[in-house]
Amino acid sequence: MTQANTYDYIIIGAGSAGCMLAKRLTENPAKKVLLIEAGKSDHYIWIHIPVGYLYCIDNPRADWRFKTVAEKGLNGRSLLYPRGRVLGGCSSINGMIYMRGQAGDYESWVQATGDDAWSWENALARYKKFEDYHGPANEWHGKGGEWTVSRQRLRWPIMDKFREAAVQAGIPASDDFNRGDNFGVGYFDVSQRAGWRLNTSKAFLRDAVKRSNLTVITEAVVTKLNIDPATKNCYGVEYLKDGLANEALCAHDQGGEVLLCAGAIGSVQILERSGIGAAAHLNRLGIPVMADLPGVGENLQDHLQLRMVYKVNGIKTLNTKANSWFGKMMIGLEYLFKRSGPMSMAPSQLGAFAYSSPEQKSANVEYHVQPLSLEKFGEDLHAFNAFTASVCNLRPTSRGSIHIHSIDPEAPPVIHPNYLSTAQDRKIAIESLKLTRQIVQSPALAPYSPEEYKPGAQYQTEEDLVKAAGDIGTTIFHPVGTCKMGRADDPMAVLDSQLRVRGIHYLRVVDASAMPAITSGNTAAPTMMIAERVAELITSA
Repeated sequence: MTQANTYDYIIIGAGSAGCMLAKRLTENPAKKVLLIEAGKSDHYIWIHIPVGYLYCIDNPRADWRFKTVAEKGLNGRSLLYPRGRVLGGCSSINGMIYMRGQAGDYESWVQATGDDAWSWENALARYKKFEDYHGPANEWHGKGGEWTVSRQRLRWPIMDKFREAAVQAGIPASDDFNRGDNFGVGYFDVSQRAGWRLNTSKAFLRDAVKRSNLTVITEAVVTKLNIDPATKNCYGVEYLKDGLANEALCAHDQGGEVLLCAGAIGSVQILERSGIGAAAHLNRLGIPVMADLPGVGENLQDHLQLRMVYKVNGIKTLNTKANSWFGKMMIGLEYLFKRSGPMSMAPSQLGAFAYSSPEQKSANVEYHVQPLSLEKFGEDLHAFNAFTASVCNLRPTSRGSIHIHSIDPEAPPVIHPNYLSTAQDRKIAIESLKLTRQIVQSPALAPYSPEEYKPGAQYQTEEDLVKAAGDIGTTIFHPVGTCKMGRADDPMAVLDSQLRVRGIHYLRVVDASAMPAITSGNTAAPTMMIAERVAELITSA
């Protein structure tokens, strides 16, 4: 093992949280910071062209390429489970949608932790701090921060017609999904600058690497955290770089810390390899137990999207525009000269938040609507004109798990989301499919004769619709909760409300795994907000 260097802060994972922390913590020139990333740099053109997510997901250049187990609720199907393995993490391969969630999400975090620091009002102040909004600063949005929030640079007539149909179905028009109550339909705001993807490497790390007190190491896989079994102090990390074992030490005697930002999957893997987790599971793997925390890897929550596809006539979609060489050439030229058009598209352009049934107290389902369709990710677009209306349950009650089955740091974990395992989730799935049909049957879409291609009009009974949900359901890439924060009397809480690992000193987990409950929407921005909170705690100490 090479000679170890000592740092004040060691950040593991250069994703949505890690890049922000690297910038915030290096603002104090007296503090030395190490940022370790398993992936390569983000100098890969498809990361920065918005449509390039198609070439990044399931590509070892940018993705860990995880898969779930065969899921009973999905009729025995296994899913691709993308996670970013590159500078910027998942912000380099995600859908670029800027979404905070709803006020009620944060009140549930306050209830789970007993800490008002997680209230909607306090979270909003953090969002505004790092935000550079496309409009003027106001009570909801900030100006001048690192994270650019843009309007999309294209419109599709079929999307406009879906929006009209949703309004006719009782969902009001909205121009902002980030004011705490998202009920409405409109175009998503996106994390882009002038038609290019914005990832956290570009937003936060690009400035931070100019500082002499930041060291960034890429293509380095953390094998374990070093913990003193007597004191339970986390004093450093071990990692592999170029096939060699290395160690970095943390100056915890001077207030330093190790900050684990490897995500809802990666953080679990590193904790369990380091002896932090359920003792029975660790014993089976022959790993010495440093902290018996049965919540590690449990409480997995994710948004399951039900991808309904409708054929249409008399209106163009991306399917036919992109299915000819001339069309592809024109798309390329439009992006080359204007940074607009389909190559500037986020995967989903139009959004809607709705009530699946009148008994809901706030919007509980979210739509991601696309002017295209395909059988499954990675395949060609259909040859016919169609749009996709994906709908997800924002507050699933199903809980899954993630656990290692080997101490090999490159061995994939066992990922079991446990989708549709509760009666409540199956009920909302049924309601969601019915609601989509109601929207599509509205007068605005009638001139285009929409025909349900997936799952198909033959699915009518509740039993049919549950099967249909299992057939067409897929992840929308929002795994959270696997190292949840909570009150001291919660035996499944891995972290306290300041994201410190219970029973271990000088170690925090700072990423989406800390969420006790999933937010009502896309999870990238909430992960950055979590990092902003920890930066506040550390720099004000």
